[in-house]
Amino acid sequence: MPFLLTAVMALGLTNASPVTTVGQSIQIDHNTGPLTANYQGNIKIDQKQIGTVAPSGRPSTLRCMWTASIAVTRDAKTAAGMILSRQFVLENVASGSHAGWCSKNKTAIAENVAKRTPDLERHMTALVQEDRNILLADLDRLRSSARTM
Repeated sequence: MPFLLTAVMALGLTNASPVTTVGQSIQIDHNTGPLTANYQGNIKIDQKQIGTVAPSGRPSTLRCMWTASIAVTRDAKTAAGMILSRQFVLENVASGSHAGWCSKNKTAIAENVAKRTPDLERHMTALVQEDRNILLADLDRLRSSARTM
């Protein structure tokens, strides 16, 4: 029995699954022409099983700790047709815990994340704003390297 419990708990450490997606598109006026950037954020939930199963008559200490992250992919297209891609992750945008096994709380965790969707969209908007300068720097580097060829 202890081996089975250890194996089940080890599986719970890396149980990540996509829950939902959030997306945004922006248009930037640049001296080379308009730049359209599409951002797709996939919400990932990482779960960690903690605690132990107690013998009969004693309370269990099992808890499922979870954190949600946004894995973002940016694809931007310049007026000249060049594509600028980037991937990045914003960790720990939401977190929580539930009593019991992670496998039995997947629906409750998904509901908690869904309730926080407006917060996740706010995080996505902030990520898009932070990426703007990086995107423009990528475009300038791309233009510089194209001129030197």
